[in-house]
Amino acid sequence: MNSLTGNIFQIDTEDQLSLVHVDVGGYIFKSILLETPNTADYLREGQRVQLLFKETEVVLGKPDVEKVVSMQNRVPGQVAEIKRGALLSEVTVSSEIGAVRSIITTGSVDKLNLSPGEAVTALIKTNEIMLAP
Repeated sequence: MNSLTGNIFQIDTEDQLSLVHVDVGGYIFKSILLETPNTADYLREGQRVQLLFKETEVVLGKPDVEKVVSMQNRVPGQVAEIKRGALLSEVTVSSEIGAVRSIITTGSVDKLNLSPGEAVTALIKTNEIMLAP
């Protein structure tokens, strides 16, 4: 499980949904939750939270991927390590805010021609990030 720490700086709500904006070392992450500040007391501006997301929910792309996908949570970095398996590989991305791990198919590692030191962007959908106080 990936874990990053940041501070809530904005919360947008509609009905029972909240779009929570979290600053993690200058990178802005967004998480959509089935809670509101009225139902979860940790949802308040300035609150320090953990962002949790599974390795299988991290998409990797080359640096220009930002121009062609809608995912807003983006972490630029470099491939630090690749643990290859027959079907799946674990790729660790080193970034300014810490390591982010992704599990993708080994075929995708080959298709992207990934190797240590290469620039990549880790992308995470807003509905895949959980928050914990």
